[in-house]
Amino acid sequence: MTQSNNVPLGILLMIVTTFIFAVQDGISRHLAAEYNVLMIVMIRYWFFAAFVIAIAKRRAGGIRAAAKTSQPVLQITRGLLLSTEICVMVAAFTVLGLVESHAVFTCYPLLIAALSGPVLGERVGWRRWAAIGVGFVGVLIILRPGAAVFDPAALIPLLAAAMFAVYGLLTRYAGRRDKTATSFFWTGVVGAVAMTAIGAAFWEPMTRPDWGWMICLCFTGVTGHWLLIRCYEVAEASAVQPFAYLQLVFASLIGISIFGETVSTNVAIGATIIVAAGLFTFWRERVQG
Repeated sequence: MTQSNNVPLGILLMIVTTFIFAVQDGISRHLAAEYNVLMIVMIRYWFFAAFVIAIAKRRAGGIRAAAKTSQPVLQITRGLLLSTEICVMVAAFTVLGLVESHAVFTCYPLLIAALSGPVLGERVGWRRWAAIGVGFVGVLIILRPGAAVFDPAALIPLLAAAMFAVYGLLTRYAGRRDKTATSFFWTGVVGAVAMTAIGAAFWEPMTRPDWGWMICLCFTGVTGHWLLIRCYEVAEASAVQPFAYLQLVFASLIGISIFGETVSTNVAIGATIIVAAGLFTFWRERVQG
């Protein structure tokens, strides 16, 4: 099937996707505050695995074709890395809240740009390096290292961002030999197996209302991933990716309106700098592409 490039539709899908993912993060924050993070992520991955298996069955060749890869170690590493990153990020929500966690996590595209040279051999010009440097100034403004109010817990979402950046680079590397459907299949299945092996020991009873929220969490995850796939099918990634930053806006609105979080001046300034640097980086990739 020939890929279209319907940019307006792609942008709309990306905006809806970021909103759904922000809602998912809000639900994760609520549940992780009441129950063990590993159990929450484990149940979420059960639905995710069921989703990718269902997609694989509908494609030509079925599950066997989707699972076929010449680089299983790389695919397993990707799956383990993403599942660990999700656990770390959900833990950050409970410690720091949605606003500050997302403000720091927003730097992950800059980490990908910085590491794409040494890891993938891609060329990174001085303009991108300058944007990366400016972006990390924004991170420092948020973290305020050396200040009396510095909270080491603020490093948790930074760790999650670094892990997600490496996951993104490994996904690019895997894409040189595997199809997107194959990488997606391994991501869901490996994560589900790993989280079940670890999270089953932390099972605890859940109230009926929270089971309702858990079901909502699973459905938002499946819906968000499906819309993201559709987004990249209908439009070029370079055209829609800048709108992924809206997740920071939506998550912040949820954090402020529902969880009573506040936005400090340094977080607002730092996040603005990071987003501006990231948008410039995407613009440079599109110009050079």
